[in-house]
Amino acid sequence: MSDPAPVTATGPAPAPDPATDGWRRLPGRMLLVAPATALLRLAPALVVLVLFGAGSGNRTQVLIAGAAVVLAVAAGVVRWRTTRYRITDERVELHSGLLNRQRRSVPRDRIRTVDLTAPLLHRLVGVSVVKVGSGQHGSDSGLDLDAVATEEAERLRRELLARPTPAADAAPHPPGHAPHDVTDAAGEGAGRAAGTELDRLDWYSLRFAPLTISSLAAIGALAGASWNVLNETGVDPRRLPGADTVAGELSAAPIWASVLVAVGVLLLVMVAGSVVLFVERWWDYRLTREPDGTLRVRRGLLTKRSLSVSEQRLRGVTVAEPLLVRALGRGAQAGALTVGPAGESGGSGGGALGPPVRRAHAHAVAATAARADGPVTAGPLRAHPPRARTRRLVRAAGPALVLLAGAGAGVAAGGPVWTVVVAAVLVLLAVPLGLDRYRALGHRLDDRYLLSRHGSLLRTTTALRRDGVIGWRVRQSLFQRRAGVLTLEATTAAGGGAVQVLDLSPADAVALMAAVTPEAVADLRS
Repeated sequence: MSDPAPVTATGPAPAPDPATDGWRRLPGRMLLVAPATALLRLAPALVVLVLFGAGSGNRTQVLIAGAAVVLAVAAGVVRWRTTRYRITDERVELHSGLLNRQRRSVPRDRIRTVDLTAPLLHRLVGVSVVKVGSGQHGSDSGLDLDAVATEEAERLRRELLARPTPAADAAPHPPGHAPHDVTDAAGEGAGRAAGTELDRLDWYSLRFAPLTISSLAAIGALAGASWNVLNETGVDPRRLPGADTVAGELSAAPIWASVLVAVGVLLLVMVAGSVVLFVERWWDYRLTREPDGTLRVRRGLLTKRSLSVSEQRLRGVTVAEPLLVRALGRGAQAGALTVGPAGESGGSGGGALGPPVRRAHAHAVAATAARADGPVTAGPLRAHPPRARTRRLVRAAGPALVLLAGAGAGVAAGGPVWTVVVAAVLVLLAVPLGLDRYRALGHRLDDRYLLSRHGSLLRTTTALRRDGVIGWRVRQSLFQRRAGVLTLEATTAAGGGAVQVLDLSPADAVALMAAVTPEAVADLRS
């Protein structure tokens, strides 16, 4: 079976070969990518085997490393020979595997996102990974094509997400970002249909890099991996030149000074690392509205990423405000709420529409994505009953009070006094946390959207389109029954499957349901 002829992103699809019934193979260039990717993952272990094997005269380890290289190449060849895909009018199908054969099939009318990813190695040989996401579970949840020629990947994106272009294309745009035509992020889109730019990277957002938990977690994971590599190679940082001098100076200094130096160095490393990760992740970020009826997010320095979300399946927008980003930088991050399960294609129902930015700008980006006349996720919300405030104070301070009581009992039995101090500090912090959670709580219903906001560590405002509500679920725990409140969930096919309105009074819950779906709650109001 021969490879399909190269095509441009705007050109027609490759003509199906009657002898193969439309099945296509991945390009031969993947024979370079798959083995190299596997070897890069094994690189630390292979380096250790070769160095120690050659240094000790033991050729067994060198042979093992050579065998790993041969197996990686063989696995790449087998994968290329056994992987086929085809696109029909109804489905996208992928067959792969030799010993463990897999058959994946996704209905085209269920496709909601197409994610194009090109790590550095893929870019060098001109291929990309195409991730097709749907709103299904199991075998219809989605599939990955790794690796497809870059020009073919772009054509597949347009073909799979082709929708009628909405007439109201003149949507509002974030302040200071006038719309204009753009091509793709790498600049190789000359001659293609241009999209309308809605937002691009503002380097002001760098200030939020050290404030995001994901960046700090990534730095921790990177530090742990680096430490493992050092252990594998037998490198002891304490034996590096100058390490003894630094250790001597720290040992001679007071303990508080040594602690301050250690904390300062740690913070410096974390800030520098988070900035580097932010730049790599959001370099050349642009949000565009494509002529094919999709919202497209393009970003990345070493690894180019392109996420396309079908506007036909857009059911709302979100604005997330992590605690540090909100408190120290007055920032937020806009996201899309699309039909399909959460966690697919990078986020809750569609993923982030951009990096953390100024709060007002995040609300403007969300409004632009929703084609709204104003900031749908901003503005005053209806406060919830005072009993909801009591519940939040009890839930925040309750565990801390239990710890305080346990620490007091431990001190009475001869335990350390510092445990009581720590527990008391936690109680003092829990009270403002509970009050902040109540201040964040609220909802609003307008002509087009149901808005719900909650959370403190991660404050999330969700604007769900009224026509996206497909049902209601009412939950009331034992403690909620005692407080006279309940949780109302607007069920939808988007995001996690429901938008929660926490701790409503029963009368407000019935009124809200009746305003959105009066026929569904007629019996409750009678």
